[in-house]
Amino acid sequence: MQRALAEARAAQTRGEVPIGAVLVRDGTILAADGNRTIEHNDPTAHAEILVIRQACKAQGSQRLPECDLYVTLEPCPMCAAAISFARIRRLYFGAADIKGGAVDNGPCLYHQPICHHAPDVYSGFSETEAAELLKDFFAARRD
Repeated sequence: MQRALAEARAAQTRGEVPIGAVLVRDGTILAADGNRTIEHNDPTAHAEILVIRQACKAQGSQRLPECDLYVTLEPCPMCAAAISFARIRRLYFGAADIKGGAVDNGPCLYHQPICHHAPDVYSGFSETEAAELLKDFFAARRD
């Protein structure tokens, strides 16, 4: 999770919402990135989507069944669906997202009958630090 937090801080430095993600297989990092929606002019360039794309390309597969994803914020509906479609084994996330999350909040995608694959989910990792990054970022924007 520390690497995901570093990616979130790097995203913040680029002017992006500070969210970072790391995709791991057997203890080896396959991909790590932070949000790049502004940089890429792409609303789908969330950290989770970027690392899934990178790892799938590196693995030569559309599925990542032996991989674990670490992300600083609870995934949104788009990212939660991508995690399911990629068949990611485990999801670890930091801060909950009451407004925009789709795992433990909102639609709770992995508990819906339309969900074909639900990863094992573990929340609250480095939650305080992840939440503080986001709070500070948005506070600075309001000032």
